Amino acid sequence: MIKLLDNGAYLINGTEIIPDGPDALAAVKSKTGRDVTKEEAAKSTIAYGILESHNTSGNMEKLKIKFDKLTSHDITFVGIIQTARASGLEKFPVPYVLTNCHNSLCAVGGTINEDDHMFGLTCAKRYGGMYVPPHQAVIHQFAREMLAGGGRMILGSDSHTRYGALGTMAMGEGGPELVKQLLNQTYDINMPKVVGVYLKGAPVKGVGPQDVALAIIGAVFANGYVNNKVMEFVGPGVESLSADFRIGIDVMTTETTCLSSIWKTDGEIKDFYDIHKRSEEFKELNPGEVSYYDGMIEVDLSAIKPMIAMPFHPSNTYTIEEVNANLKDILHDVEQKALVSLDGAVDYSLQDKIVDGKLYVEQGIIAGCAGGGFENICAAADILKGASIGPDEFTLSVYPASTPVYMELVKNGSVANLLATGAIVKTAFCGPCFGAGDTPANNAFSIRHSTRNFPNREGSKLQSGQIASVALMDARSIAATAANKGFLTPATEVDTELKKYKYYFDDTIYKNRVYDSKGVADSSVEIKFGPNIKDWPKMGELPENLVLQVVSEIHDPVTTTDELIPSGETSSYRSNPLGLAEFTLSRKDPAYVGLAKEIQKAEKSRMEGGKPCQSVPALKGIMDVIKASFPETNHTNTGFGSTIFAVKPGDGSAREQAASCQKVLGGWANIANEYATKRYRSNLINWGMLPFVIDKGDLPFKKLDYLFIPSIKKAVMEKASEIPAYVAADGTMKEFTLRLGELTDEEREIILKGCLINYNRV
Repeated sequence: MIKLLDNGAYLINGTEIIPDGPDALAAVKSKTGRDVTKEEAAKSTIAYGILESHNTSGNMEKLKIKFDKLTSHDITFVGIIQTARASGLEKFPVPYVLTNCHNSLCAVGGTINEDDHMFGLTCAKRYGGMYVPPHQAVIHQFAREMLAGGGRMILGSDSHTRYGALGTMAMGEGGPELVKQLLNQTYDINMPKVVGVYLKGAPVKGVGPQDVALAIIGAVFANGYVNNKVMEFVGPGVESLSADFRIGIDVMTTETTCLSSIWKTDGEIKDFYDIHKRSEEFKELNPGEVSYYDGMIEVDLSAIKPMIAMPFHPSNTYTIEEVNANLKDILHDVEQKALVSLDGAVDYSLQDKIVDGKLYVEQGIIAGCAGGGFENICAAADILKGASIGPDEFTLSVYPASTPVYMELVKNGSVANLLATGAIVKTAFCGPCFGAGDTPANNAFSIRHSTRNFPNREGSKLQSGQIASVALMDARSIAATAANKGFLTPATEVDTELKKYKYYFDDTIYKNRVYDSKGVADSSVEIKFGPNIKDWPKMGELPENLVLQVVSEIHDPVTTTDELIPSGETSSYRSNPLGLAEFTLSRKDPAYVGLAKEIQKAEKSRMEGGKPCQSVPALKGIMDVIKASFPETNHTNTGFGSTIFAVKPGDGSAREQAASCQKVLGGWANIANEYATKRYRSNLINWGMLPFVIDKGDLPFKKLDYLFIPSIKKAVMEKASEIPAYVAADGTMKEFTLRLGELTDEEREIILKGCLINYNRV
């Protein structure tokens, strides 16, 4: 089904794989009749060509990328624009689309969410952008329909910014990276490695894009096979997939922790652009005659079976057939894995989901950028036609990804077929994906064609004793399960004709409702600020030395951004830095906020010219210990704040608040064995936080210990590779070593200034 090559591979004419090895280049020559070097072949990937055309550095090893377009939604664009405004923004220099698909439940938080929308509309007018009103489209569907283009690059402030199937290399990053683009700065990365995804064969009836995606994620997440690399989809199997099918696989590449994705394009994608009345944006993309990939994933599409990602990660994958055949054992394994991420906060058991030897689920959701596509919903409607979801606990909600998709589903009868079963069809909204809509009952089990199934994400509050389980599945098998009234059923077991419906894109709604400035800014427009839209608090520069208290210690194998700053109802406070910060780590370590605020008192006192030890009396003894070894240390040259330790933080969402909330509470650093994603590490840097790395093994410190890092400012300036630090406790100073990893000159300057706002402030 899925095969990973141990080394790189050459691809000949897009169809034949030659694994890298001592005789590989000779084999390449015998096939092509010419000598080729590995370096030359690496430049023949689709990814290399797109990156080269967008690189402004003149050095393909050290990229400085300018993107063609930007996009954000309503839990990120307020902070992005506020940051850019503080840095002198006068006009959006590239097309920038503001969608409203996250904070769309305006009853949550009173008028807060709608205030954010009005902020977005007036900013689109003032700075020359586009504004998509609530319920019109989820961010990524609108981008597919109206922004993507062959050979283009798009940057979005949402981790699922993936339009590779349409020939667009897109990346999801934290808001500060979009701020840089708005200020005519660049996205700076080393040339990423490129991994080929070689597709062959064709999916059998009942297998959908989520099944293929979950199979790939299950094969590559734990081993980091594509971590921070570009996935390039090639091979003859691509041609067997519709545009919608390719899009459904592509959007889930985020869950592999890859940097971006790109696909070969063909007539199927040309038809997509023709249908969406943007034929000029199509560009045929293929790898060169000989292309070299740093790894190769071989996928036999015909061998893929209906999949399920069990709680609590998209990589916790099984075939549905396996689950049904080994139900008790697999549920027990899931329960054991859950003990790690749930920290014993709730009693978690799935055994009561076994009813008459089958797995019973209480909820089905087909939604968002992954599930809400036209073909997914048509297939679900076909499977459910004439059926009933029943009057019991099981419910089914369907969210088309955009109003044009919804309109076509109405016209072809799919909506009527769904409604007749007892399902509910709703407007375009991302809520089910992050816990702001269709949150399950306590202890319920939800199956979803959406993007993630992390704990807390669907609305559970572990500290309140509330937990629900989410598993990811394809829309087809969700429909089959719904037709079976909630008993887990793969779509391959349903004998239903899945028709091929032609899609007609009607842009009437967009023409009538979407505001498009056509890139023309109007400085006379006054920006509307709701009372909950607050400016960022003042942040100081990096001091000569640091005293940090470890205020949280997390030993989970991976820590998600949802655990660092919960999603769901907290999204109403995304525009209020201090208000949102109150929720930091609230579902993982509820003591964090109080502890961070306590040590922050010392820094606030220092910034105001006071004496930190008077604000935090416990520091007196710590400073005495430090001064015994470093007598020059005092409150004029030493900053005070907090840090957290986590084994591997930052998996999941791109949202910057996972870092910025720590910063506004006085956080100066994270310490980790490694960072799960490039985007979380970038968020730390852009908020002036030190992304320390420490070797795996026994930690030299524990929660509540004080750490002293002398001459940290000098170390950053002089690009020190290793940084000495000390645990100050029990009258002693115990030395250990931290590392910062590679930083660009700009990133170092941002850290020295204290944050990106300070770096750009005019």
